Amino acid sequence: MDAKAPVFHTLGCRLNAYETEAMREMTSAAGLQDAVIVNTCAVTGEAVRKARQEIRKLRRDNPTAKLIVTGCAAQTEPQTFQAMEEVDLVLGNSEKMDPAIWRALPADFIGETEKVQVNDIMSVRETAEHLIDGFGTRSRAYVQVQNGCDHRCTFCIIPYGRGNSRSVPAGVVVDQIKRLVDRGFNEVVLTGVDMTSWGADLPGAPKLGDLVMRILKLVPDLPRLRISSIDSIEVDENLMQAIATEPRLMPHLHLSLQHGDDLILKRMKRRHLRDDAIRFCEDARRLRPDITFGADIIAGFPTETEAHFANSLKLVRECDLTWLHVFPYSPRKGTPAARMPQVPGPDIKDRARRLRDLGAAQVAAHLSKQIGQLHNILMENPRMGRTEQFTEVAFQQDQPEGQIICARIGGHDGRQLRV
Repeated sequence: MDAKAPVFHTLGCRLNAYETEAMREMTSAAGLQDAVIVNTCAVTGEAVRKARQEIRKLRRDNPTAKLIVTGCAAQTEPQTFQAMEEVDLVLGNSEKMDPAIWRALPADFIGETEKVQVNDIMSVRETAEHLIDGFGTRSRAYVQVQNGCDHRCTFCIIPYGRGNSRSVPAGVVVDQIKRLVDRGFNEVVLTGVDMTSWGADLPGAPKLGDLVMRILKLVPDLPRLRISSIDSIEVDENLMQAIATEPRLMPHLHLSLQHGDDLILKRMKRRHLRDDAIRFCEDARRLRPDITFGADIIAGFPTETEAHFANSLKLVRECDLTWLHVFPYSPRKGTPAARMPQVPGPDIKDRARRLRDLGAAQVAAHLSKQIGQLHNILMENPRMGRTEQFTEVAFQQDQPEGQIICARIGGHDGRQLRV
């Protein structure tokens, strides 16, 4: 039987997807064959449970393949996957981005290689070399500019999976984006774990706004630049200036807000209060009236009362948030929040549902406001594209994939705009 190229399964965030593409190139160069590689997520206890479930299924479907587990859950809980008989090798987050690790694997490493190769992620001081020029669809490419996080929110295990914050130098980012534009990409998305910490570890400690301004100046042929999730309390003056003056910076920001009550925010060890979030949204909307906001919000954080939760619902309205990512709280072993008094499971589930219902109403209100307006729409496939605010638009006739189409909005179905 012919040997097969490795099969990858990616769980979790966009950064994991980026790193999977890098691993795909490294394993190909190393000649690795007949392997299944699972890139795991550790953001919640549920994410780890799903990873274990996926691994068992993949082993049943691939009984003879080498099964390698990596990613954040492998970094934070290597013993969990070491104990699984389905798993042949566990690699940490630093190891998975090291070409030498993949080259060193013998043709048949089962029984010959130490099962767990996970080092101290806190000792890593640099980002991995950029082995790919972004990834994505034919229309949109994602570029990693930062990894890790220096903050220690009480609910979050991610710093222990990703390490401390490390930035990609601006020159490397600009050169990569130039190559992507030369390949025909019309939109680039900057990604990272804690984007607004970009630059703190670089000479002169530049800010994210400096990077954005530099990209827009030095890559004049880039039609659209988008930023992924940011921490609004750390937004710098130059980023606000870019929001106000740079039409090529897309009017859509996803905010790491997490909650709407000051006491819960303090117990989360967040660095902002609710009024900070409201003020930022007001300031950004004044500078860019067409801007839309998404946000991460946790339902049922330990000690959360109904009154605390009501403040999260109020924050959604006061900030006029459109795209909500709702996370029902689940305890992560090793985090301070896991040792706090927990909210009953049915209450967490109910509050998450109410947040999602409000989010759906916010989306419907946003869609209604777009009817009759002209939008520049980046086509992700022949029948669907996204506006500058990241709103989906459905077309009845095929459009050129990857191109930006100007069209007037005729209606919506509660989820998508219609032309």
